Amino acid sequence: MAEGIIIKALSGFYYVEDNQQIIQCRGRGIFRKNKITPLVGDHVVYQAENDKEGYIMEIKARKNELIRPPIANIDQAILTFSAKEPDFNPVLLDRFLVFIQYHQITPLICITKTDLLTGEEKKEIEERLSVYQKVGYEVIFLSAYSTDGFEQFRSFIANQTSVFAGQSGVGKTSLLNALQPGLELKTSKISSHLGRGRHTTRHVEFIRIGDGLIADTPGFSSLEFNEIDIEDLAWTFPEIRNKGKDCKFRGCFHENEPHCAVKAAVKAGDIDEQRYQHYIQFLTEIKDRKPRY
Repeated sequence: MAEGIIIKALSGFYYVEDNQQIIQCRGRGIFRKNKITPLVGDHVVYQAENDKEGYIMEIKARKNELIRPPIANIDQAILTFSAKEPDFNPVLLDRFLVFIQYHQITPLICITKTDLLTGEEKKEIEERLSVYQKVGYEVIFLSAYSTDGFEQFRSFIANQTSVFAGQSGVGKTSLLNALQPGLELKTSKISSHLGRGRHTTRHVEFIRIGDGLIADTPGFSSLEFNEIDIEDLAWTFPEIRNKGKDCKFRGCFHENEPHCAVKAAVKAGDIDEQRYQHYIQFLTEIKDRKPRY
C-alpha cells in the first residue's frame, strides 16, 4: 500500500501522483456501491499492481469539495477577472467570493489585461478593487508588459493547491502558459458576439508549477446558491460579518430591521454601497429559492 494525490481524472481512470511518479488507478467497486466518487485533489491510499497501474483502496477525509468542477482539498481559488475585453464584472466577482468562502477556500483576486486600460480607466479599476483590499482580500494586477505581477503571483501559488475561477476569456490558460513555458495549453479566442471566451479545458487536471499545484478545469458551470442558507450569507461578506456583531437584534439580516449597525455603516461610508447592494441581491435570491425536498 502507498499514498498519493489524484492529479487527473479521465474516462474512469484516476492518475495518482506519488513521489513524482504517476500511477494510473481504477477505483474499488465498493466506492461505486457506496456512491463515492474519487475526486481530483483527493489524498488516497492505493495498491500498485505494477510500477504504472493500481487500485485506489481508500480516500482520506476531505477538508472541502466542489461539485462543479469536481475537485477536493483546495487551499485557494484564483478569481481571475479581466480589466477589459471582457469588462470587469463586480457582481460576478462578489458571487464567486460568496461561493468560494462558503466552501472555506481562500480567495485571491487576479485582474488581467490591465495593459489595455487608459490611465483614467486604470485609476478607476484600482479604486474599485481597493474596496476589496480594505476588506482583507489579496488583489494582484497583471499586465502583458510587466513582470511584477507575475512574480507576486508566483509567491501566492507556492506550496498551495489552487483552482482557477472567474470570467471566461480573461486569459487563465494564457497565464498558466506564461508561468510554465512548455505547457502549451490550448487557448480560445474571445467570441465577439458573446463577449467571452469559450472554455478550452475538457477535464479537471492538476498542473505542477514550482512547489504548487494549480487545477486547470472546465470552469465553474454553476454558481447557484443552492447550498447556502440565508443565515450563512452575511458570514461570506467579511465587512458585514464584523459590523453585524453590533446590530441590536440577534439574527439581523441587515435588510429592513431597525437599529442595524450594517445599514448605519453603509450610510456612513464604512461599508461599500455596491457590495452591500450585491449582498441584498443575493439575500433576495436565496429567499426566493424554491424549497428542496
